[in-house]
Amino acid sequence: MSRGRWFLPRTPDVIAALQAQAGITVEGMDALAAWAAGDAASADRVRECEHLADDRKRELRAALSEAFITPLEPEDLFELSRGLDIVMNSAKNTVREAEVIGRAPDPAMADLAEALAEGIHHLAAAFAALAPADSAPASTAADAALDSQRRVERIYRDAMSALIGVDDVHEVAARRELYRRLARASEHLVDVAERVWYSILKES
Repeated sequence: MSRGRWFLPRTPDVIAALQAQAGITVEGMDALAAWAAGDAASADRVRECEHLADDRKRELRAALSEAFITPLEPEDLFELSRGLDIVMNSAKNTVREAEVIGRAPDPAMADLAEALAEGIHHLAAAFAALAPADSAPASTAADAALDSQRRVERIYRDAMSALIGVDDVHEVAARRELYRRLARASEHLVDVAERVWYSILKES
């Protein structure tokens, strides 16, 4: 019987678990962009990715509970995962809200969703580069995510301004709600990008 192994701690790859969640979130946000661009069938893929991302989130939390040492602080890994989850949930809820109120995506929503998907791609690149030994690529990708979301702010302002000329108050109310949902998703994405920065700073 082998002796001396029982006390060795497990070292699950928590970064890989976070990257897996990010990968599913990328797929989900790409599906959101496709849906907003007119592919109604992509709504189902958004919902599917939200469920898959939840599974990856639970796997990461299980890994965190077992890991003796982590490359980043467990709190930061938890918050990065939680932020991704909020963005993915926001995407699913936007699709559901549009279906409930009977409004198809318009060009402004397509632009907003495209910028959100771009931001998630940058975040996934940041997670792929997370390593205490070389944080520069992760920081660069996080900066790119922030830049992409500044475009969301401009699109949102222009879209809201355009509603001033719409006489149908029900249409205005519906569009405002959908635009706001996508803008809030962008705010959560920014939170994740800034948490990447904070996490790297603490490890430097």
